[in-house]
Amino acid sequence: MPELPDVEIFRQYVNSTALHKEIDQVDLQSRDMLEGVSPSQIKRTLKGERLVSTDCHGKHLFIKTSGGSWLMLYFGMTGFVKYFKNPEKSPAHNRLRLRFSNGYHLAYDCQRKLGEIALTDNPALFVEANDLGPDALDPGFDLGRFRETFQTRRASVKSALMNQKYIAGIGNIYSDEILFQAGVHPGTLCNQLDEDETKTLHSKMHHVLSAAIKTRAEPSRLPSSFIIPHRRGDGICPKCKGRIEKTIIGGRASYYCPQCQQSKEKK
Repeated sequence: MPELPDVEIFRQYVNSTALHKEIDQVDLQSRDMLEGVSPSQIKRTLKGERLVSTDCHGKHLFIKTSGGSWLMLYFGMTGFVKYFKNPEKSPAHNRLRLRFSNGYHLAYDCQRKLGEIALTDNPALFVEANDLGPDALDPGFDLGRFRETFQTRRASVKSALMNQKYIAGIGNIYSDEILFQAGVHPGTLCNQLDEDETKTLHSKMHHVLSAAIKTRAEPSRLPSSFIIPHRRGDGICPKCKGRIEKTIIGGRASYYCPQCQQSKEKK
């Protein structure tokens, strides 16, 4: 699933390709992916406008039009955006396609249709209305706020990192990496974290997400100390060379090193 680093990369991609070009056609292929907006409203709002700026919050991408409205794209498990000219380059599962006056297109592709398309007048109001927590890389989400989010909860730290109401942007893959870098077992309860562990977790959250953005979220380009390229049942820990194990936390598969991330019971 696209997580915060992926969505930030999508945002940068839209900035470098599709901004400041007039939309002369709006092709909506999947009406069932619309959230709180009608097909006619989408077309009326976008046609004849230009895309002028972008923003993102967690896993949500916001694209502002010259008319003042924001197009919101949520990518679900399989979503991405693609800018292209030749029709044969169109992605196979495009759900919304904007054609620009220069002959190019911007397509939102989402194979499994688990994403969403919406309009909003204000991204901040959208975030509030959808009960999203702070963006994981928001400078205002400092250690104090992070500590408040975790210190009293009895959920596993893995589940809490992935809960978009607590923190927006972290999913299954990057929660595993953050926990690995922090040396915290994924099954540890939030209220079991001591002050040093909480501080380290907050620091590693920034480190991991920033590194993923810098490397364009390509596993082969991530630092050699990252677990993501080895995130499988027979993987080898890049730190201690032990065997990576898989467990289920909150219904989700979690990969971790039992030596580098010992449970509280074993310490």
